[in-house]
Amino acid sequence: MVEKIYDKPEIYRVIVPLPENPLRNLNSYLIKSDKRNLVIDTGFNRDECYSAMIEAFEELEIKISETDFFITHLHGDHCGIVGRLAGDQSKIFMGETDYKYLIGDIEGVSWDNMEIIYEHEGFPSDVSERLSSTNQARKYMPDRIFKALTMSDGDIIKLGNYEFRCILTPGHTPGHMCLYLENEKLLFSGDHVLFDITPNITSWQGVEDSLEDYMKSLEMIKNLDVNITFAGHRESRGKLSDRVDEILEHHRIRLEDTIKILKDLDRPLNAYEITQRMKWNLRGISWQEFPDNQKWFAMGETMSHIDYLVKRDVISKKYDKDSGIYLYSLS
Repeated sequence: MVEKIYDKPEIYRVIVPLPENPLRNLNSYLIKSDKRNLVIDTGFNRDECYSAMIEAFEELEIKISETDFFITHLHGDHCGIVGRLAGDQSKIFMGETDYKYLIGDIEGVSWDNMEIIYEHEGFPSDVSERLSSTNQARKYMPDRIFKALTMSDGDIIKLGNYEFRCILTPGHTPGHMCLYLENEKLLFSGDHVLFDITPNITSWQGVEDSLEDYMKSLEMIKNLDVNITFAGHRESRGKLSDRVDEILEHHRIRLEDTIKILKDLDRPLNAYEITQRMKWNLRGISWQEFPDNQKWFAMGETMSHIDYLVKRDVISKKYDKDSGIYLYSLS
């Protein structure tokens, strides 16, 4: 599905399906100009996403040879098919930090290491084993490494008469980037700010405190002069500053819930035990019935809140040699 959402510059939203995924769709944005075009994010590396993008190019009569791509962050639902779509004359822009993570240029960072880390935090090994072949975040990543022009905070991408400014907003991923069209007061927020759902903030390898990074990034963009925010998923409605306040409050409540769980049980717990007791939107199903992929994301989010509290000495972290698992308690 393609819909025109803005006149000058000419902006279209391409709704890219994400089958068997609770996100349901990705919002890919296609911006036309007299000289070249720019696509923001592309979808998973799967045929359904590829077909949706190709159909959009055909419907809008756009040549891939005249189109460049901007990837907001490294998650597969945003970068999965960019290497497959981009032509020899296409440029692919991506934040430097996330590109390094994507191509494996961060020492010690890998999916296998992440599984080990999760299991040391109490995540069941049988779920990890199943996820090794079913985790969509892993399964539908690019099947080959694409070459990217790596961007830094403040860099400018020119498209016709328009200048888009890259804004580094770490948190959702270590090097997530938004695009800001200042003269038109438009912000392409990727997954940094979503309006119908709350972005997942997880504990990243090589990052001390993802949640702190995310909250600082939210505060940084809160007062940008923005009339319209184009989010990576679902609908965009309301003021950017109001939504930022709502997301910050969501995380303050989740931090309080983490503390309360440890206080009420009054015994050390591992991260998975805390995760099971958090309040999730389970739609009437029990934690045991929760899909493996969602357990993985919930675990990562809980770990990011634990990291935040450990850094501030609100809770303490201790390694249990007998179980090989870290335990947490109130300091």
